Amino acid sequence: MLSPSQSYDLFEINKNYYQWFASTTKTFWSNPIFGLLPSPVPPAFAAWGKVTEHALSRISMKPDWNISSYISGDSEYHVNEKIILNLPFCNLLKFESTNPKPEKQKVLIVAPMSGHYATLVRKTVISLLPDCEVYVTDWKNARDIPFSKGKFDIEDFTKYLIEFFKELSPKLHVLAVCQPAPLALAATAFLAKDKKYLPSSLTLIGGPIDPNANPTSVTDFGNKIQMDRLKNLMTMSVGVNYKGVGRMVYPGIIQIMSFLSMNLSNHQKAFNEQIIKEINGCASEFDRHNTFYDEYLAVMDMTAEFYLSTVDRIFKKREIAQNEFTLDGHFLDLNDIKSVPTFVIEGKNDDISAPGQCLAALHILKNLPEELKFNYLHENAGHYGIFSGKAWRKDIKPKYIDFINKF
Repeated sequence: MLSPSQSYDLFEINKNYYQWFASTTKTFWSNPIFGLLPSPVPPAFAAWGKVTEHALSRISMKPDWNISSYISGDSEYHVNEKIILNLPFCNLLKFESTNPKPEKQKVLIVAPMSGHYATLVRKTVISLLPDCEVYVTDWKNARDIPFSKGKFDIEDFTKYLIEFFKELSPKLHVLAVCQPAPLALAATAFLAKDKKYLPSSLTLIGGPIDPNANPTSVTDFGNKIQMDRLKNLMTMSVGVNYKGVGRMVYPGIIQIMSFLSMNLSNHQKAFNEQIIKEINGCASEFDRHNTFYDEYLAVMDMTAEFYLSTVDRIFKKREIAQNEFTLDGHFLDLNDIKSVPTFVIEGKNDDISAPGQCLAALHILKNLPEELKFNYLHENAGHYGIFSGKAWRKDIKPKYIDFINKF
């Protein structure tokens, strides 16, 4: 039987082998000699190799933020990426703009740590730059963090958020996307006790505040599987080629296989269509397919304790939904949140965190006045659309800007 570290290395060996095989196939069947043969076979194999090699090369590769400028009105403004805090498991980034617009709203985007890199919110950042001073939590790949840096679970995640809130206060607007939504609530409750460093507003987008409010395949999986079985099946120690060797992680490669399996037929169709486009000479490096999958396939490892504690405490025990979350043994009472305007955004077609799961936050915050509770359900948006797609850009972002400008 393979040890956890051998299992990790086996995943890497298989990925590297298939990437090499695809590259070899592309190179061999692209030989000009085959141009002499009136057969569709060589271009078909070459196209398959090219598309497959490209996809496999993106797995585990962190995409660049690639935000050097943006257009606002008739002007182009340059952007610099600056690290405000460099912590073992996360960098707090600021995107500094040359836009001289005074008194821009300060927004912290709490990016999800659910398998993808924080660059998943790149389009969210770009859309907010004309109106806001934008900060982002740039979570690090667990396989690159030495074992000596210690553990990182959902309590440590919450402590990071508390530190970021304090660093960026006052007049900070927090925008938590998906996975961190319940922990952003917990961090706010911690600060609400002393009424210091509280954010000016809190926006929760498609997060599992109460997974049982409207179960999906994701929540069903979390509820049904036993924790010991989950630990044995889904976690393994980092292999020998990385700084985090020996650290127990939930590998990104398993996460991406889970993502793909949820809509397998759609992904197969997309790749088949891309292969046909390659055969016909219609594909390009930055076409819609590659732009989407370059980000979608780029996955990172999470620490095993973070993954397991998320499943156990957020999905199984529903500690946030039941208002039972503790930090270092101390109860964080969500009822202490009495003055932070809270905006919940959901998408009707969200199959990861279905409508109602995030809206539950407004029911849990019993001491928050009704005039400080806001919500919006987009009729056509799926999970990614509510923070980075057309629905966000055209419909949701204007409502969000109006919301934070009130406070």
